[in-house]
Amino acid sequence: MSAPIIQVTDLALEFQSHRGTVHALNGISLEVREGEIVGLVGESGCGKSVTALALTRLLPERHFAVTAGQVRVLGKDPFALDEAGLQQLRGAEVATVFQEPMNALNPTMRIGPQIVEVIRCHNPVGAAEARRRAGQLLADMQIPDAARVMRSYPFELSGGMRQRVLIAMAFAGRPRLLIADEPTTALDVTVQAQILDLIRLKAREQGTAVLFISHDMAVVSQLCARVYVMYAGRIVESGRTRAVLERPQHPYTRALLQSLPDAVAPKQKLAAIPGTLPNLLALPPGCLFQPRCPEAIEVCARMPPLVDLDGAGHCAACWRRQPARSTVVA
Repeated sequence: MSAPIIQVTDLALEFQSHRGTVHALNGISLEVREGEIVGLVGESGCGKSVTALALTRLLPERHFAVTAGQVRVLGKDPFALDEAGLQQLRGAEVATVFQEPMNALNPTMRIGPQIVEVIRCHNPVGAAEARRRAGQLLADMQIPDAARVMRSYPFELSGGMRQRVLIAMAFAGRPRLLIADEPTTALDVTVQAQILDLIRLKAREQGTAVLFISHDMAVVSQLCARVYVMYAGRIVESGRTRAVLERPQHPYTRALLQSLPDAVAPKQKLAAIPGTLPNLLALPPGCLFQPRCPEAIEVCARMPPLVDLDGAGHCAACWRRQPARSTVVA
């Protein structure tokens, strides 16, 4: 089996703020292999975006510290790379699609020159060939009038169209890894489904691995083969998407699924998870979900390890689900 495209092992990362030390990531481990689409899901504030930014070191320099663990992206440690190495990693080998395309696109430039700039930055081609490739990329994104879009400014396009442009730019350099950070959150369900199909088809065509970040379990179920469930900077459950959705083992995963509209009868109130995320400036002892968990017991005052529950890679960090003989997952 080939080496993982992403391999994160026991990563702990913190930020310094005027209020103290923010413990953003608290010993997470995850991996994504070549051609695989993997989901990372959890509430806002759980550390999903920080994880994504850490993979390409798009974090504010001198304001964060890796206190434990390691990160390998395509076999490289992003925290050990110099500026030239980071430039090669970002865009050429790893592409990122962010949540709000209007903030990612330059509002003063037409769409065509922006895509051409990305293509020429990572490929030794002339301007005419780059323009041809840009038009083809937009056509691949099922944009009907690519020539008009090339001449348009970002504010002249709809949100769904801008997101298609960003995906086209992300695949311009034929990256080996795509990080998609909530790319469909602001879109209606019809456009959302179209965007998910485009990511799936383009990733399959180019053999690109995808780390798909979302707070929506329904979206993850449509796209991802495996999923990691994150809470307060920790991985609390992971496994094949179908297994996690059909047999959730952690109370937090079950709570996320119960908050979906499909989980309740028509005209009934949606279930909500009581309470809020713990204060990352002063993490409580034991299981971080304990204060909100309806199944908490005395042993939850200690931090549970993430263990393989079935021998097939379905893992959970919950004392109530620990088998008699379990193997701790690194």
